[in-house]
Amino acid sequence: MGSMVLYNYFRSSTSYRVRLAMHMKGLDFEYKPINLLKSEQRSPEYLKINPLGGVPTLVHNGKVIPESFAIMEYLDEVFPEPALFPKDAYLKARIRQVCEVINSFMHPMGNLKTLKYMEQHHGYTQEQKEEWFKHWATQGLQTLESTLKEFAGTYSFGNQVTMADLFLIPQLVTCQRFKVDLSPYPTLVKISENCNKLEAFQKAHPFKQIDTPEEFKK
Repeated sequence: MGSMVLYNYFRSSTSYRVRLAMHMKGLDFEYKPINLLKSEQRSPEYLKINPLGGVPTLVHNGKVIPESFAIMEYLDEVFPEPALFPKDAYLKARIRQVCEVINSFMHPMGNLKTLKYMEQHHGYTQEQKEEWFKHWATQGLQTLESTLKEFAGTYSFGNQVTMADLFLIPQLVTCQRFKVDLSPYPTLVKISENCNKLEAFQKAHPFKQIDTPEEFKK
């Protein structure tokens, strides 16, 4: 396995994804907190390993890998069990589709950078930021619900956890933080309930991390 260091932030949904992948695979890693609210991601030291100044970043045996999707696919190749993708090419493509709806469409709309820009340059209040996020999140949730109704079993694609679940659960937690009503999406709610029974999902939860502020701990 070698040494593994994960630079991440407790509330970052992209960090959450990677923690899920690592716990699903039973990997030991050193947790390095990067406090986004204190702009630690913009420090010269951190920018050397992640020039975009985002989280997470994985360092494995001295090799640096930024960006959650890249990290998770790397982990799935280097540590192939349990696999996060099926062998079937069509199902693999549909799982990537679900991941991209979240990664490329939904996540950027609630990203700290995006909302901070809206506040600083357009005067958005907290209520307006929530309204902004809900507008886009609803479109994404509707797409995910209609897609996963076709494929879901216990989890997003049948009865084995896949990459789709590792993207979905953090995004649903973000939706709840922005007060998005999830009741119109019963398939997604069922998948979430089943995933959160698993130890890996419980260990990766944002409120269970070493940098989780006391007010968030359950």
